[in-house]
Amino acid sequence: MGRAFEYRRASKEARWGKMSKLFPKLGKAITVAAKEGGTDPDMNPKLRTAIMTAKAQNMPKDNIDAAIKRANGKDSSDIKTIHYDGKGPHGALIIVECATDNPTRTVANVKAYFSKNGGEFLPTGSLSFMFSRKAVFEVKTPKMDIEELELTMIDFGMTDIEVNEADDEHEGNVVIYGEYESFGELNRGVEELGLELISANLKFIPNNKQEFSDSELEDIEKLIDKLEDDDDVQAVYTNIE
Repeated sequence: MGRAFEYRRASKEARWGKMSKLFPKLGKAITVAAKEGGTDPDMNPKLRTAIMTAKAQNMPKDNIDAAIKRANGKDSSDIKTIHYDGKGPHGALIIVECATDNPTRTVANVKAYFSKNGGEFLPTGSLSFMFSRKAVFEVKTPKMDIEELELTMIDFGMTDIEVNEADDEHEGNVVIYGEYESFGELNRGVEELGLELISANLKFIPNNKQEFSDSELEDIEKLIDKLEDDDDVQAVYTNIE
């Protein structure tokens, strides 16, 4: 996604957090990570980064602890991670990542969002060749030289880096990309360098981005907003430039 679009999404996420939508989603991500790899953050890189991401969003420690404990509860055994594919208005490609204890409910809701907002729900896997699964770490701009950071992180599996300079409205950040399998090593590199983590996720990255006009983006974002407001939806990925 382009920087301007990312900032619009960041503004949306700020409102989202105030509406108490963000913490439940972060909590569910922690529960899923703990369920998959164990409740000890020292032995589970995915859980460790989910906790760090939650802390970066000012999620209270009690909420984090409760989310970890839920991984051992009966309710967590029913939580499944699944993604759905679709086309938004003007042909935008969209992957919707969900964590749900009721896939029947979730898929019905996602289908409805697409159909009511000018989109089209596609069979799961339809966009598998249009996106690549990547490990993505967003950190605050470090004091160290960016070239030194890049050379060091390559040793931990980094394949690409994006530097977003600070301006009057936004703080600067650095986004580090790596292959899906390199998540643990990249996490270790971030920790060893003492980088201040903003978020760390396994994301669907578009292989070919597409530009849309402002009016087209407004139509697409209406659908994205509906998807993101659903409690079962963890993330929405698009091919927007």
